[in-house]
Amino acid sequence: MALSPLDPSSYSRPELAVVKHVELKLNVDFEKKQLTGEALLTVNVLDTIEELILDSSNLTIESIETEDGKALNFTLADPVPNYGSKLTIPLPEPATANQHLKIRIKYKTSPSATALQWLEPKQTSGKEYPYMFSQCQPIHARSILPCQDSPAVKFTYNAEVTAPEPFTVLMSAIKGNSSEKATFRQPVPIPSYLLAIAVAVLESRELGPRSHVWSEKEEIDRSAWEFADTEKYLQAAERLCGPYQWTQYDLLVLPPSFPYGGMENPCLTFVTPTLLAGDRSQADVIVHEIMHSWTGNLVTNRNFEHFWLNEGFTVFLERKVGASLIADKEEAHRSRDFSSLLGLQELTETINQNLGPTSPLTQLVPDLNNTHPDDAFSRVPYEKGSLFLRYLEDLVGGPEVFDDFLRSYLDKFQRQSIDTEQFKAYLLDYFKDNEALKSVDWTTWLHKSGMPPVIPAYDTSMTKAVTVLLAKVNDTSSTLDYSDVLTFTPQQMINFLQALIDQDPLPLDRLRNMGKTYKIDTSKNSEIVYRWLRLCIRSRDESKLIEALQFVNNQGRMKYVRPIYRDLYSWEAVRERAVENFLKNEANMMHVSAYTLRKDLHLKE
Repeated sequence: MALSPLDPSSYSRPELAVVKHVELKLNVDFEKKQLTGEALLTVNVLDTIEELILDSSNLTIESIETEDGKALNFTLADPVPNYGSKLTIPLPEPATANQHLKIRIKYKTSPSATALQWLEPKQTSGKEYPYMFSQCQPIHARSILPCQDSPAVKFTYNAEVTAPEPFTVLMSAIKGNSSEKATFRQPVPIPSYLLAIAVAVLESRELGPRSHVWSEKEEIDRSAWEFADTEKYLQAAERLCGPYQWTQYDLLVLPPSFPYGGMENPCLTFVTPTLLAGDRSQADVIVHEIMHSWTGNLVTNRNFEHFWLNEGFTVFLERKVGASLIADKEEAHRSRDFSSLLGLQELTETINQNLGPTSPLTQLVPDLNNTHPDDAFSRVPYEKGSLFLRYLEDLVGGPEVFDDFLRSYLDKFQRQSIDTEQFKAYLLDYFKDNEALKSVDWTTWLHKSGMPPVIPAYDTSMTKAVTVLLAKVNDTSSTLDYSDVLTFTPQQMINFLQALIDQDPLPLDRLRNMGKTYKIDTSKNSEIVYRWLRLCIRSRDESKLIEALQFVNNQGRMKYVRPIYRDLYSWEAVRERAVENFLKNEANMMHVSAYTLRKDLHLKE
């Protein structure tokens, strides 16, 4: 069932009346684990309405009134699990097109709000103070404020937040200078999923003219070093996409339970501490979040069926910009393709092993009528989407012509929310004289499940060394030596380990010998550690079980935690221990991690 005509996951009806601005006043209470306050919504009426419908999840609504204080009635329907409740506000008299309404809602959040994680001091680095942060994407903003919780709706916002000393409040907006209260303004319209807040005892360091990094003091020096090139990435992004429109680009390094690699909250990207590799090798995540400043944040998917317009574009741009930082043109091309091949490896595992090639969730544009966006989340929109764009780029004549199209597309649709048909129509109109586009099988690309119908002719020169090494490791009569991997970049090592994951498990003694000889078993790079632990589990190395469980307990990045739990679940002898470990640690996880892991481990909700 779709909750509304435009968005299967939202009750709201923005085609009738749309929220354009929000004034938030919030108070942070760590003891009760709740936000209390009010939201003043400015609504533009588009069609005659007798009521306003909003999304709400686990909120206690204390009162609703007009701007001048006249009380309004409201009804809060019974909640639908994981979607929250429909909040209906009948208007005293019908409102007609072009009218502006202002509605003030006084409310408080629940301690179990799905968008918020309230960490105990022991879950932080400093161990002294609690820490709260949000994750609203895809549809959890409704647990922080009553809103039209659909990416079809974009609004500006101002906020005033009161928190006790010595806490710092940060939001996805530009921070004001008031010493009394934390004030914020976001003058660029955003979808509700980009509303973000974090409250903790934090320090900051300047990274560049428009960037600071924030973290607990224990991580601040490592964070400042790891992300020192942020301004360089921003400038490279601007060269491809045009001026950066969000004024500031700050980073917040969160505690380890943060479920994603990064979240592109405007003005303040949230990142996982697993990026602190000590070698700047995970910079691609920062470039990815920077690219979202255009694709996702300026041009936004209309609902989460079109999530590839956010993520496929962002991965595509991330690899272009990453390559543009390499001076040697040939090397840049090889490097971009090598990243794309790594992505293709991950896509292949997702489609052929995790979801299954006939799963409707492997379609580029899935139907979410009976599917929660959190259940649809996978590498598919990222990698199948980015591969589709690369196929189109090659087809129309390469970056020389496609880069101009990209800028034109960003210019045309900036500050809007669009769907796949609008992208397709714009592309076909822009390249109307290009005969090659007539060969695109749109139905298969967009609406058929399984692997993409065409794989671009990527340059494989950087994978050749990996292929040679793979053959050597699989030939158990050959002797391994550290010189085999001496010249490998971290990315090549990741590509090699991923290739081993995609084949039958190695005999355990061979795997252990490899781990030791190639110094994989002592790596500090989380991308390498994660794949190494998966290989140990797949080769049934019981001596690694405690390390694998510690790894999933010490950080909550779903990219790592979900595959490891799935691998443990497939190993019958340790399945019970894995489930037991999850249940013991579930309380320390953010909602989305616990929710998806329960499904991975076949537990009831």
